[in-house]
Amino acid sequence: MSPCCCSSSACSSSSTPPWRAVPAGSDPLGPHAVAFVVGGALVLLAVLLTVDVLRGGHGEAEAGEDIDLSTPPDLRTVGMLAGILVATAVLIPLLGWPIAGTVLFWGATYSLGSRTIVRDFVIAAGVSLVTWVLFDALLGVDLPGGPLMGVFG
Repeated sequence: MSPCCCSSSACSSSSTPPWRAVPAGSDPLGPHAVAFVVGGALVLLAVLLTVDVLRGGHGEAEAGEDIDLSTPPDLRTVGMLAGILVATAVLIPLLGWPIAGTVLFWGATYSLGSRTIVRDFVIAAGVSLVTWVLFDALLGVDLPGGPLMGVFG
C-alpha cells in the first residue's frame, strides 16, 4: 500500500477529525463556557453602551431618584464598611467562614445604621452558617470552617 492510501484509510476510520476529538470523560460545555458567555455578553454590552454614548445618548434619571449631589459622602460609613471587609479577609483563614461571615454581616448592618445589636448578630450568624453549609454541601465549595469544622463539617 502506498503511504497516501494508509494515511487516508487511517483518517477515514474515525468520523471525528483528530483536532476536534473530545477526550473521554471530559465535558465540552463546562464551567469555562459559562464564563466565556458571560464575559462575551459583558464585552458586547460595553461596546454597545460606548457607541451609544459616543453618538450622544445618555440615560435618563429615574423618577424616584432623590440624590442630592451637593451633599458630601458619609466617609465614616464608607470607612467602617471598608474596615469590616478587611477584617473579614483577615479573619477567614484564622477563624473560618462562619465566624468571619458573622463579623461581615453584623458589621455591615451596624455600619449602615442598625442598632438592634443582638437581633442583628443572631441573623448574621444564621446567614453565615446557612451560606457556609450551602456552599459546602450543595455547591462543593470548601469554605474554611475554623473552630466549627468539627461541629458542623
